[in-house]
Amino acid sequence: MQPNDCTYICYRLVADKINSIMRRDVFQAIADPTRRDIIVLIAKKTMTPNTVADSFDLSRQAISKHINILLECGLLSLNIEGREYYYSIEPKKLAEVNDWLDPFRKMWEDRFTKLDKVLNNLKSKKNGK
Repeated sequence: MQPNDCTYICYRLVADKINSIMRRDVFQAIADPTRRDIIVLIAKKTMTPNTVADSFDLSRQAISKHINILLECGLLSLNIEGREYYYSIEPKKLAEVNDWLDPFRKMWEDRFTKLDKVLNNLKSKKNGK
């Protein structure tokens, strides 16, 4: 296939669209530790890409790719003021993670509560004897 072949061009468009859709999954985005660290940084305050990059021992290009993935999945938003780009967190998108984790959190809280009761009963029996 030649790069100017219509089939090739259609293939590239579809492949690019699929890649873009796949990267928009919030869970895939937070699977990477660098992206999680970027989220933590930007959650504290709005930052420029250079400020973010200065916090890592990675190239600016690598940080830019991570930021773009976070933008694509909706975890970050971009605000342009003059010549400066500022990134901020989108809490609603992070709520998806919280909503997914909530049933597990409740399950473990219930288990710990039951364990607490068992331990208190054992302690009471031991002190009573």
